[in-house]
Parts: sequence; structure tokens; C-alpha cells
Amino acid sequence: MSGGIDLVEHFKDVEDPRVTGRTAHQLVDIIVIGICAVICHAETWVDVEEFGKAKEEWLRSFLELPNGIPSHDTFGRVFGQLDPTEFRKGFLSWVRSVQEVTQGDIVAIDGKTARRTHDRASGRGALHMISAWSTANQLVLGQRKVGEETNELGALPDLLQILELEGCIVTIDAIACQESVAKDLRARGADYVLAVKANQPKLLDRTQKAVAAVLGAPENIDHDHHRSVEKDHGRVELRECWVVSDPEYLRWVDPDRAWQDLRSLILISAERRQGDRVQRSERFYISSLGSGAADHARAIRAHWEVENSLHWVLDVSCGNDAIRVRTGNAAENLTVLQHLAVSMVKQEKTSKRSVNGKRLRAGWDNDYLRRVIDAA
Repeated sequence: MSGGIDLVEHFKDVEDPRVTGRTAHQLVDIIVIGICAVICHAETWVDVEEFGKAKEEWLRSFLELPNGIPSHDTFGRVFGQLDPTEFRKGFLSWVRSVQEVTQGDIVAIDGKTARRTHDRASGRGALHMISAWSTANQLVLGQRKVGEETNELGALPDLLQILELEGCIVTIDAIACQESVAKDLRARGADYVLAVKANQPKLLDRTQKAVAAVLGAPENIDHDHHRSVEKDHGRVELRECWVVSDPEYLRWVDPDRAWQDLRSLILISAERRQGDRVQRSERFYISSLGSGAADHARAIRAHWEVENSLHWVLDVSCGNDAIRVRTGNAAENLTVLQHLAVSMVKQEKTSKRSVNGKRLRAGWDNDYLRRVIDAA
């Protein structure tokens, strides 16, 4: 095993924001201690310092630590000064060492707010970031902060630029249902499945009418249908996926061919029954995929993994919603540390425990922690 040396290699070239010659601790030592500490459930800079002191002997097996373990003030100050763009270079280096670009991998892009990071006194809003989640690799491929004067769509082009998407299926919510996004994804060799909502009223209306035509006369229109039923704890969920691929209807929905390689119009109809309660919903999508309803249903269902496998874990296991650090870039960099922790833990396959269980074990067992950081 490399014993953490590989992890050091990914972050050793991150540019140090501090004054040269006036530092007691190496930047790469600070970063790697932060990563290891967050893997082991650290949620504050005080936690990170305490972790470092408890694990100093083990950390010295692959870090230099010329002046011992930094104080919590040092951790907070350095991560507050550290340029997130530089920090993400190290993150991206690690991701590319573990990512297997898989044909048909579903990459779900979605945003999340760390709610407690707002600062009323300075008029600073809460940190909001969009992330790309690989369902095949179970890791965060990249992230971008959403500026306070813009929305997720404004940060999306920068995020797409760093992703390796050849052969992937990208799913995004309605805010990114834009002609430019579809064109960009196709140029990168990816297929798209984009949610269509009220922000695209003409597209939504025509998609709804096209699907309604299929439901009214299915024998006359080229389409596909997939149905699934799930039963669990007294709850029954019925999902149906209708896909319209008839060229005539595609031309009618997109007469100017503004949507790059548009091949499918989709309706997802869901019904949930629990006792006497019945909930029904309908959602519409457009897609460049020419495949059938089963594949579209799988891609759309997989999109919610970014909520269940990343955002939920960030809040419940990592305390992302409770982050209160507000100095400089600290909140953004701490969120990236959490993205790393979740992704690294998910790469470790020898244990069948949950993310939370693996993180607890890593805190108790140095050999297992070494296994987690060497999983690449």
C-alpha cells in the first residue's frame, strides 16, 4: 500500500496562498490532515486539530509535519485563504485516478445549499454548489459554487468544462433545460435527459400534447412504454414511462431543430398507494437518447441518486447543512473536503457497512483508514 503517499501526490502542487517564508506548516500536510479528519467524522476545525493530535504518529508515516499538528485557527485560516479553484485541481486529480469512464454511466447534476453558512451581518447568502455525481463510480466528479448574483445555470458551463462525459448520459433538472446546454453536452459526446417544466412553456405544452396523442391513439404513433411496480412496507408504487420517438412529432415539437439531436419525448407517470392514500404525479423530459422506455426510466430514476447517495449523506453523515464557518473560502473548501470524504469512503469495497459505519471504523482503525485513502 502507498500509505497515503498517493494522496499527497494529488495535492502537493496546490498553490499556497500564504506568504513565502512565514509558514510553520506545509500546505499539503494541512490539506491531507483535513481530508483524513473529515473521513473520520470531523465537522469543525477544532475536530480536525484533535484528530491530527490523536493520529500524529500515524500521520508521520507519510507526512513530514516539521512543526507538528497545526492549530484549529491555522486550519480555519488556511482553508479560508485557499483558492477553491486551486483546491479543486487536487480534487480533480484524485477523481481522474479513480474514475472509470463507463459507456452509459448516468451523471446526475444537481445543486445543494449549506443552509447555515449565511452571514446576515455581512449580507452574505448561504453557500450553494452544483455537483456532478457518477452513479456507476459512486463519486463526485466535480463541483462549482453558484454565485449570489446568478443561478445554477450560470455555474453549469464551468462545471461541464472539467467533466469527462464521452459516452455518458447526463441528467439535469429543469433550470438547465436550455438549447445551449443540450448542444454543449452533445459536443462533449454525452447524451442528455432534461426535465421540462414551466420555464420552457412552449416546449412543455408541445411535449404534453405529443404524449397525449400517443395515449389517445397508441397504435398510430411510434412510441415505447415501460411499466414497473414496487411493493415495500405496505406501500405500492406504480411507474410508467412513455417515450415518443415518432419523427413527425419530434419535428412538430422542435420545428427549428434548436434542440441538438432531439430523439425522444418522455412522460413519467407515477402513482403511490399507501393504505387509503393515493398520490399521482406526471413529469416530462426531452432526450437525445434513441433507446426505449426502459432505458429512459432507468436514467430518470438514477438521477435521484445525487439526492440519496450524496446530498442526504452530506447532511446526515457529514453535517453539511450545519456548517457555520464563514471566513473567506472556508465553507466552500470544507464542502469539497466532504465531497472527497464521501467519494473516498464509497470507493472502499471490502466493507459492506454504510458510509457512516465506514467513517466510524476509519476513525477507530488506522489500517482501515489507510485502506480508504489508498482505495484509488
